[in-house]
Amino acid sequence: MDKSRLHKFKPGFSWSEVEKERYKESDSCWCGIDRNTLIGNRDEGVKFHLRYFEIAPGGNSSLEKHTHEHVVICVRGRGRAVVDDRLHDLENLDVLYVSPDTPHQLINPYSEPFGFMCIVDAERDRPRPLEAEDVARLDASEATKGKYIGYIEGD
Repeated sequence: MDKSRLHKFKPGFSWSEVEKERYKESDSCWCGIDRNTLIGNRDEGVKFHLRYFEIAPGGNSSLEKHTHEHVVICVRGRGRAVVDDRLHDLENLDVLYVSPDTPHQLINPYSEPFGFMCIVDAERDRPRPLEAEDVARLDASEATKGKYIGYIEGD
């Protein structure tokens, strides 16, 4: 059976037959972010998932790490990414690779929505909170000190 399909892009950064989803099941140190899974949750049998995330002005993803990799492609507005002890400014069509077990967070300090495609493995581990040495490394870096949002130990 052919499972091929087309999700047509619609105004307002949405796609046909794709529903907005809650970013995460539990409330945590994140705000103003929605997820749209374009490929990967409809029995496609792929080894990756393609998701579109949109962060509202002033919003952010959780500060986390995990053993799977990310590819992030900025497609709307601009944003910032804390990746280990570095801070990256992301603009349209910039591509960011986040390696395994690297603390990271995506942030929108701007006045327009920040949207990005995110490609991850279909089978992946759950995010983990940062360890004390991760936070110490963020705080020791001039680039990231005070730039990440909402770390709560054991969150």
